[in-house]
Formats: sequence, C-alpha cells, structure tokens
Amino acid sequence: MTAAFVAAGLGIIPGTAQAADPVPVAAGVAEAIAKASTSEGFHSPADRTIRTTLPAAPKGKAGADAKTAAPQTAAAAATEQAALDAGANPTLAVDVSGTSYTAHGIELTTLITSADFALDVVIDWGDGKSDTVTAQGNAELHHSHTYDKSGEYQVKVTVTDTANAVEAINGGAFLTPGADFTPHAPTRLLDTRNGTGAPVGKVAGQGSARVKVAGNASVPAGVTAVALNVTVTETTDSGHVTAWPGAGYDRPITSNLNYTAGHSVPNLVIVPVGEDGYVELFNGGWSSVDLIADVTGYFTRASDSGYTSMTPARFVDTREGIGTSKGMLASRSAFTTRIGGLQGVPQNVTAVALNVTVTEPQGPGHLTAFSGTGPVPTASNLNFVPGQTVANAVIVPVAADGTIKIFNGAWSPTHVVVDVVGYYSKESKAAFLPFTPFRTLDTREEAYGWPGGRFRAREYITQGFTPEAATAAGVEAYVLNATVTETGGTGFLSVAPSPYALPAEGGPAAPAATRPGSSTLNWTAGTTVPNLVQASDGDHGVINFWNQGHEDADLVLDVFGVYQTK
Repeated sequence: MTAAFVAAGLGIIPGTAQAADPVPVAAGVAEAIAKASTSEGFHSPADRTIRTTLPAAPKGKAGADAKTAAPQTAAAAATEQAALDAGANPTLAVDVSGTSYTAHGIELTTLITSADFALDVVIDWGDGKSDTVTAQGNAELHHSHTYDKSGEYQVKVTVTDTANAVEAINGGAFLTPGADFTPHAPTRLLDTRNGTGAPVGKVAGQGSARVKVAGNASVPAGVTAVALNVTVTETTDSGHVTAWPGAGYDRPITSNLNYTAGHSVPNLVIVPVGEDGYVELFNGGWSSVDLIADVTGYFTRASDSGYTSMTPARFVDTREGIGTSKGMLASRSAFTTRIGGLQGVPQNVTAVALNVTVTEPQGPGHLTAFSGTGPVPTASNLNFVPGQTVANAVIVPVAADGTIKIFNGAWSPTHVVVDVVGYYSKESKAAFLPFTPFRTLDTREEAYGWPGGRFRAREYITQGFTPEAATAAGVEAYVLNATVTETGGTGFLSVAPSPYALPAEGGPAAPAATRPGSSTLNWTAGTTVPNLVQASDGDHGVINFWNQGHEDADLVLDVFGVYQTK
C-alpha cells in the first residue's frame, strides 16, 4: 500500500487558473504512519512458552457401554504411560510477536512448533474479545485486531493438542501506538520572563528552552504527547520556534511558529513528549526571545477521549450576534457560549478544537478560552495589538452543560469569531498518532513537489491523500501547521475538505469547490503567520487550502501526525 501525499494543483475557478498535474512529494503519510507505529510492539520467543499437561481423556463411555469396552492390554497401557512420562508432543511451543501499522491496530504473528497433530488455537486480545482457529503441526499464523480504545492490552495465545492432552501458552503486553486525549485547564508551564519552569532570562538565538511536562501541573507520567499554546515575545529580529521531544530525538527541520521584530506570536503545538518527560522549544532566530508555554491538554493511553473531525463551522461572531450578543466583547469581561448539542457537536463532549479570531481590537491585549464553568485562567490563547486581526487554534475543555467561555484580557473592547473544527468525546474513536514532522508543501520551492508557483489570490490549492490509503489507514484528521508568508496584502486562509475526488490523470478537472466562510489564519501585508490546523480530508481524501485575500502569497504546510480510528 502506498500513500504518497500529493499536491493536485490549483482548484479550478472558472476564468482563472488551470490545475497542475498531481506531483508526489518526498515523504508519504502512509510511510510516516508505518514508521511511527511500528516502534511499538512485543516479541515473546518460544522458550517462554508455558506447557501444561491436561487431564487425560476417558478411555470409554460411562454406564453399560463402559462395562463392555475391550480391556486395554498390559503392553498398550505401558506404552501410553511411557508417552505421558516423556511428555506428549514434547516439541509443542509458541512464538508470539505483536506489532502495528495504525494507532489502534495490532498485527499478530504466531509461530507454532509441534509434531504433526491437530491443534486448536485461541487468541485472547486482552479486551474481552478472542479469535479461535485450527492448525496442524508446525504452523505460521497471522491475525489482526483493532482495539476500540488506546491502552495496554495483555495478548495471550493458547495452543491445545487434545489428542496428546497438552497445552502451550505464550503472549505479551501490547501498547497501542495511538493515544487518547485528556483536556486540561490552561496552565502555564514556562515563562522565561519571570522564571516559571526555567531560569529567568531570554532564550538565546539558536538556543533551546526545556519544558517539563510529565509530572508537572497534574500531567501524569506516561504522557505521550501534549497540546501547548506556545508564545514568543520580546522579539528584536525575525526567526522561528520549533517544538520537539528533545533528548534522544533529532530536531526536525519544520517550524511551529514564525515571528518578526516587535511582535508577540502564539501558536498551538501538539508535540510528542520525550522519555524524560520534557519538550524542547528551539529558538531558530539569531537574536534572543522570551518564550511562554501553556498546557491545554495531553495524550496518554489511559485517556478515554478520542477525536472527531468536522467541516469548520462558525459558532460565534460578535459582529453579527452569532453565539452571543451582538457587539464588541468589553474589556476584562467574558461571554459564555454553548458548543455541545449544536451544529452536529454532541452534548457530552469533553473538549473542543476551535479556531479563535480577534478582529478590530481597540487596544493591545490577550484572549483566553476556557470551560464554561471554570475560573478565568492566568494563561492566554492569543495576543493582539490595536487594529490587528489574528487567529489561533485552541483546544479547550467543555463544561458538563456544553458551554465554554471567552475572556477578553485587554483594557479595550474587541470583536471575536469562533469556528469549531472538531471535538473530543468518550464516544469518539480516533486516537492521536504523532510522527516525525515533515514538510509537504512550500510554494516557494519546487523541491516539495509543487510546480504551481505562488499561492494565488482568491484561489485554492488542493492537496490529496490517495483515497485507498486514507481509507485503509482509518484517518479521521491530519494535524498540520500552515504558514502563510510573503504576503502582498491582507487576507485569510480557509481550510476545508474537498467535495470532489482528485481528477484521474489525463481526465477532466474537478468542478470548482464552494468557497468556505470559516477562517484558519489571518494576515496583513509583509507578514509571516502560522497556525495549527486539524483538518479532515472528507469522503475523497482531499483538502482545499483557500487564499481568501486579494493578493498573492506563499503557503507552507508541515505534517505532524494523524488521528486514526483503526
């Protein structure tokens, strides 16, 4: 199975552009998934087999039939006893290996060593489910199984030779590669300005700050990944920040957020946690900066909230009175809005994935999203200056009544827009599978498989995952980082699944897609703006990225992981 992640060209809008031929990029999502998930597994060799002698089968029938059964000769009895003393089917043993290529799935290989007898084989998957098959003598068996939830499962294979009254058992503990989500009230883990989580002092250019995650702020040991809102501030030059697990891992070439002199830039980051419980934040600029990191949730195999993706839907717009009263959100105040039970979001969600936008702010400040019944956290989700339109991805806990709150931490009013892109719930099946980030698109560089040039105004770029790969892998959503740069004017990016499949090679182009109304990130002339994107590829394995501005720009896409149902 191959799953090259391909750029399918510009979307066709009548009278504007022609679509480029699909061009595969250097790395495919299927290969990244396979590499990430096969690091988990177990192997229990045959010498660990536990052999048990079973009670011998009766040599006749009860009642009258037993009385008439032919008596066993002394020689036959002696032969049978010798076989029992030596151990019937003395070579019977089981070698068991479990691995996976998906977030929830296990591929089991069972190697049976046996004399040529009929065998009954029972595979206990450790989740209350089992499979039963038969074999004959030496055998190699392959089975697969998908767990409903992430976790650690004790897999046991039992091979029974009934004829010789002997049983062999072997197995091991299997950890699912994927992990589920636990929301966390926004809590500050790092602030280099005041010494929270690190010594006071800026992070030097080309230097790193280490963020303790496991065992900090009630985040448990065994955490596999964390959702952090990372903010860079007190900048004097341009640069970027990269988050990665730190010790034992190579720093990826991708970036999580970009900054310029004099600007505070936030971005949501979902990053694996190192085995030492830390995450590192690398300052890729040449000048020192201050870094802030707030935890908003984490992933473990003991969590019980999976993810469900949605086509982005607008829940709040204070300019129009959607989701709250019409008019600017006043300074130092909050509004409550309902998420659960509306527009396809179930009532019993534990957290929601949002894109929150501030527009027309009258002064500098910050915005914080939090549970509808919780206190206002000290952490922030995005920062803004007067007149700026800025968006940021947010994962926020949802109260039992289905509500969240948005707090304006500024001393001046602002408009707020909230789009929902997905939710976490106990009923949702998709687990998060992070992998080594890779760049899949850069319109500035043909080396990333993009022949179409700039990200043209009022048009869209289509990115496709081959439908067969998306279906086989059970991908619910992709975790991307989108960066728009070299902007010629103001605009915003929209991301949505395509309603159409990729056109066949040499076939007619797909019809023009409908322009979305939601926004993922906003920009002004000459800026570089990043944002995390959790995007579904819909029914056709295709995602559209729209330049909703009236000037050309450039688009960079980095892939950080997937949510999988399998």
